[in-house]
Amino acid sequence: MRTPRPSSMIRAAFRAGRPLGTAIGISLFVAACGGGGGGGSGGFFFPAPPAGSNGPPDADPPDNPPPAPVVPVLSCAELAGKSLPASAIGLPTQGATVTSVTPVAAGDAGNLMGDYCRVRGTIQPVDPASQAINFALNLPEKWNQKTIHFGGGGFDGVLIDGTETIRFGPAGKPAPLALGYATYGDDSGHQASSITDGRFAANDEQLANYGGLSLKKTRDVAQALVLARYGVKPKKAYFLGTSTGGRDALGYVQRWPLDYDGIIANEPALNYTGTRLSNVAVGRALYSNGGAGWMNVAKTLLVQKAAMQACDKLDGAADNIVSNVESCRQLNAPILASLRCSGGLDAGDTCLSDAQIATVHTIESPLEFTRYTLANGVRRAGGYNLLEGALVAGPYTTRDLGTRKVPANPATSADANMYVTGDQWVKYFVTRIDSFDTLGFDPLDPAGYTARVAEVSRLTDATNPDLAPFFAHGGRIIMLHGLADEVISPNSTIDYYRQLVATLGQAAVDESVRFYTVPGMGHGTGVFIPNWDSLSALEGWVEEGLAPATGVAVDALAGTYGRTRPLCRFPSWPKYRGSGSLDAAVNYSCVTEVGDPLACPNLPAAATAYKGGNGFGEELSVQIDPATMAYTVTIDASLQRTAGTQRSGTLVAQGQCSYASAESGAVFSFSPGGVLLGGVNAPAGGGFTPLLAFQATFENAATPTVFNPVANIFNAVGVQQGTGTAVAHASSVRLRNAGTFQYCRDPATGSFMAYDPSCTQTEKGYISYNAARNAFDLRTTSPTGGATTTGGTLTGSMVIGLVNGNAVPLHLVRESAANTGLRLLAPQQSLMAGAADGSYAMASVQGESREATVAGGAFNLGGAAAALSYDTPVPGVVQADAGRPGNFIFTHGVLGFVSASGTAAALELGARH
Repeated sequence: MRTPRPSSMIRAAFRAGRPLGTAIGISLFVAACGGGGGGGSGGFFFPAPPAGSNGPPDADPPDNPPPAPVVPVLSCAELAGKSLPASAIGLPTQGATVTSVTPVAAGDAGNLMGDYCRVRGTIQPVDPASQAINFALNLPEKWNQKTIHFGGGGFDGVLIDGTETIRFGPAGKPAPLALGYATYGDDSGHQASSITDGRFAANDEQLANYGGLSLKKTRDVAQALVLARYGVKPKKAYFLGTSTGGRDALGYVQRWPLDYDGIIANEPALNYTGTRLSNVAVGRALYSNGGAGWMNVAKTLLVQKAAMQACDKLDGAADNIVSNVESCRQLNAPILASLRCSGGLDAGDTCLSDAQIATVHTIESPLEFTRYTLANGVRRAGGYNLLEGALVAGPYTTRDLGTRKVPANPATSADANMYVTGDQWVKYFVTRIDSFDTLGFDPLDPAGYTARVAEVSRLTDATNPDLAPFFAHGGRIIMLHGLADEVISPNSTIDYYRQLVATLGQAAVDESVRFYTVPGMGHGTGVFIPNWDSLSALEGWVEEGLAPATGVAVDALAGTYGRTRPLCRFPSWPKYRGSGSLDAAVNYSCVTEVGDPLACPNLPAAATAYKGGNGFGEELSVQIDPATMAYTVTIDASLQRTAGTQRSGTLVAQGQCSYASAESGAVFSFSPGGVLLGGVNAPAGGGFTPLLAFQATFENAATPTVFNPVANIFNAVGVQQGTGTAVAHASSVRLRNAGTFQYCRDPATGSFMAYDPSCTQTEKGYISYNAARNAFDLRTTSPTGGATTTGGTLTGSMVIGLVNGNAVPLHLVRESAANTGLRLLAPQQSLMAGAADGSYAMASVQGESREATVAGGAFNLGGAAAALSYDTPVPGVVQADAGRPGNFIFTHGVLGFVSASGTAAALELGARH
């Protein structure tokens, strides 16, 4: 007699009114086997379909093109009221019941999912005091033979209904249900109005369900219903989860490795117990001793701003994203030292007390367990990257440190977000005492609760690194974590990845895992929120064998929507190449640096003197000791300060050969060829004035004097100040073989012109070497007479830097108190697009340090973008349009930019990184 097909047996059982489990458990599952595509590890589900069925064997290669959608063998209505016995579920329950079925039509109001059957049901607990598991299942009319299990979030208690889109997926991509997937989820076995309500955990079965058992139970029920409706098992089964859902995904394949073919774990709370213990440690730092360590929003923002200022440029791009996190971590000590209140006592919102600095350390540092271990031998919980770009206050997140020094018991939303969840965890997961004072719970030494903490860890954590059984049947994992996550530490995920490698070997992990870290990304918050098609990447890997490589993430944040970055595999991070748009992934490389990532190849090998000048026309020398990074600026000639005046300090590495100084925010940058850009406190008022100096300079002390090596026709940009306002200068100038010079300015514009010895707006004079100061004295002669090298009025000096042997003249104007300034000279010859490309450290006469980039026809200065026109209005001058109106000249890595009339900054000097 011919064996009936599964679909006909199921239909017959349903129409006879028998429970679903009778048909499935007796007729289909006697010969069940495990394996991919939903194969059950408990021996209950989904044998290979009989010959002639429309479900191909597991060994078949993926179909290309995809198979036609499967048409249901049961109508939606035929699933109503059906049940599944406890014996058909792989973990202890009292069975499952379908409580409602609703046919949803593509044309129904508000429905974007196409035609599908909406199934809702319950899985009954063993413990009568435990709540049931509510599950949701969606069965499309045109099924693509794949299923997706969605994980939960927070403390769960809210039904995951399976209609969601892919978390961090591409904008505009339909939800998986709309694409033909059968989708499902549950509420983890309890119901609550808030995902931060931990009271459910006082019941053992509810806690175990939350720890992961509800996932297996829901999966078994959902897959049975899928088989019942379509008559064939899924070809592939996937699990997608974020945060707690990321823990769900990883924990599932650690326990039941044969049920799923691939998972996506975003921001996984895998070291769950360690996370909660860390939450408690943060709370104790904030609130102990009457809240001495608590930080309000203003202080928290102060910390975040200092970290961003120190670390933003470590990746080569000033973009408000800290990408080079580990180099930034090396700057923790100087960042906090710069924020310390004098004497260590709280002095208001402009500094941190010693107790508040200790709180920052607690948030930042890993929690090391020396008295006991968590599940799977875990001995620490990762800290949060508060000093590396994570944001816990400000417009990008609502998860701040609370509004009061003394928390409520239980903690509420007025208290630190981290502490709220830690408090709930201690009260209901561990002590099960509603009124327990969590501030008295020591996470490093739980005393009488140590064994209980270990047991909770066993129930809830997803830290087992032995994924060999999952990998053996072709299982694949995509993990993604934001390096600025303020809720779940990315460092715990990094620890787990490293443990995977230590357990299985790098080759095995590379074959089956892709772990991406995203700079600037918080817990669904932050300054960069990536959109990318992780599901397509996973399917291509599982079904076609196409392993994901470096993807491109598109920023979903409103203010920066559409900018892109490479999605780099850990431990790589995206480093700006030095040219091109800051918003385009193509201009970044995924790098893994070795050695000291803060080391600068342009630093001198020994203590070295640089010679140059500043924006007030002061001639100066700068001494740099690379062993200690001590610097001394000595004023050699000035109208504002006595010669010999000095400023000293210590430089602090910021990366990209840039160093913070004690000069009112001035950043010192060392460029190739012995160029130093920096700043020194202004001679009067606040702020700094920019300085430019050179290791090597031109001199002609010998007789006869020779200027031939540096003589040329130049363009000049500069600033005149001393009258209370800074005025831009733009002109052409000729420096002759005899040391004479002549400036020319266009009579109509007062600006650039092609050099003409007969120009009417002119300055004339000559320079002569002063060996005592290692610079040229500059004397002005009559503008109407011929060139002369005698007489004249001393009006300043000239330092001619030699950059790889090439002359870079710097004219320091000291005509009178009402006319001081600086002029940078660059040859008046055609400058091709691309010659000046690069990333620049900039310093303005307004006392600002910022970044600029030149990339062909694009210019970005301090975040303002402009288009460029080369050789405009004369050769060697580049004009920027209305986005950042002005002009720049460029010579051997040095850039001088003058703003158009009416704009704030008259002159900015730049040195190419």
